Amino acid sequence: MRIATWNVNSIRQRLENLTAWLTERSPDIVCLQETKTVDDQFPRGPIEALGYNVAVHGQKTFNGVAILSKFAFDEVTPRLPGDDADDHARFIEATISTRDGTLRVASIYLPNGNPPDTEKYTYKINWMERLSKYAHERLQLEEPLIMAGDYNVIPTADDVHNPAAWTKDALFLPQTRAKFRSLTHLGLTDAVRAVSDSKDLYTFWDYQAGAWQKNWGIRIDHLLLSPQAADRLTAAGIDKHVRSWEKPSDHVPVYADFAFEPAERA
Repeated sequence: MRIATWNVNSIRQRLENLTAWLTERSPDIVCLQETKTVDDQFPRGPIEALGYNVAVHGQKTFNGVAILSKFAFDEVTPRLPGDDADDHARFIEATISTRDGTLRVASIYLPNGNPPDTEKYTYKINWMERLSKYAHERLQLEEPLIMAGDYNVIPTADDVHNPAAWTKDALFLPQTRAKFRSLTHLGLTDAVRAVSDSKDLYTFWDYQAGAWQKNWGIRIDHLLLSPQAADRLTAAGIDKHVRSWEKPSDHVPVYADFAFEPAERA
């Protein structure tokens, strides 16, 4: 089973790229971020035509997450627990039956947090604490869990072309990286880092300053795996070439392969 994540940076603007990539890579489950559309305007038709079920949690003009699955959803839950006043569409969870039990997948769009000296950074840190609480509770279930998405976190200096240029950015501040380590130290495995320690694995290139052409990238899109999911991990990769397509997102897809056998296709 192939599970992927991609911040598409507007589903309606990148629909042609999305469907081309879905056809090329043929993932079984996809977590999308920054869909930037309300639920009833999500372009389900072309995606469903490729054999996917669609679960969405949208918001007008910004944020928005979705999960696409070639298998039936058992249950879908939007919104990250922990703050009833938070109306940002940044989280959706779905469960899918496999022959070995329940598979749980969450699509995550963690706040950017810039500028760091504003309430935006406070919101980011609070959101990360809520995510850690969610992960802690879900890990108690001892089932395969994949938390996939745009984390807006550069975990280490090996995940950025020029660390010095990011020292004052919310994505790379010591507190941000510490919160991310606290999350992974709960028992989560970074799928990409489980298969490679290369220093040039990037998932985002800014539209400005020729970042893509110069390969000035950062790695901020991650699949974090519970022990039960990590035990089934067989491969992981980054579809860097998608960034060179016409009208690209500034992010590219990240995928991981697992030895899961679905109970049945939808």
